[in-house]
Amino acid sequence: MRFAHQLKIWGSLSLAVIIFGMVMALVSGVNLGIDFTGGTMIHVNIGESFEVSEIRELIEPFELQPDIIHAGMDKTQVIIKTKVSLNNTQRMAVFSTLSEVYDLTDEDFLEAEQFGPAIGAELQNKALSSILFAAIGMLLYITFRFEWLYGISAIIALIHDVLILLAVYVIFQIPVNSSFIAAVLTIVGYSINDTIVVFDRVRENVKTMGRESFKEVADRSLKQTLTRSINTSLTTLLVIGSLYVLGVEAIKEFTLPLMAGVLVGTYSSIFIASPLWATFKDMKRRAKRKG
Repeated sequence: MRFAHQLKIWGSLSLAVIIFGMVMALVSGVNLGIDFTGGTMIHVNIGESFEVSEIRELIEPFELQPDIIHAGMDKTQVIIKTKVSLNNTQRMAVFSTLSEVYDLTDEDFLEAEQFGPAIGAELQNKALSSILFAAIGMLLYITFRFEWLYGISAIIALIHDVLILLAVYVIFQIPVNSSFIAAVLTIVGYSINDTIVVFDRVRENVKTMGRESFKEVADRSLKQTLTRSINTSLTTLLVIGSLYVLGVEAIKEFTLPLMAGVLVGTYSSIFIASPLWATFKDMKRRAKRKG
């Protein structure tokens, strides 16, 4: 397969997903979690095993549209998060409903917390700052280790990864919360690592390229590292997938964007970063010849 020679195809596919995500964001909006919108969190010790569906059915009359997850070492506690701001009377009404079914005492009401949208704004600013500083640091590192065109290509690929991941969340209306932010930062590190491995091989092949175009060098390098990239991604997905299947809801919230990010990061390192570099280099060579 000629990876670098078909950048227009790969770029068009990615652009189509990103644009579709933007359209969906305008039509349906982004499903922001409680960390961004503000709301209420109620933490209760049920004292026995339970199904999330049971809790959801019990508190359905309150019309909270909550996120409900297990908590505690033995999964006998429940955390109810809702974007609806509940006062103390309303919180106690929810707890009383649970108490009637599970025979709870006042001590089983572990905590309740109110979140304001200001916390969400602060979280967004810190997340964006973290991604920005990480991108600048990576650009400087890659430029120092390779050259600036490698760095530009890698950063474009990282922006691509984040936008695709956001599009997936918007399209499937998955709640965007603090776990998503942590996963994005993790994915940025994973993706750049995979990209640098390919770039390292590209740099070695450039020394022996002869009259070959940079796209041909990129294709050769990608074919040489393709098995490694796929195997690394598969083993990573196997571990994360196991956590998703066997883990509690809180773990699933974190592993879902990780799985999507690993797939997107692998795709970008193969189909976006190196083909972009080759395109930039060939353009630079043609400009020199014309000059």
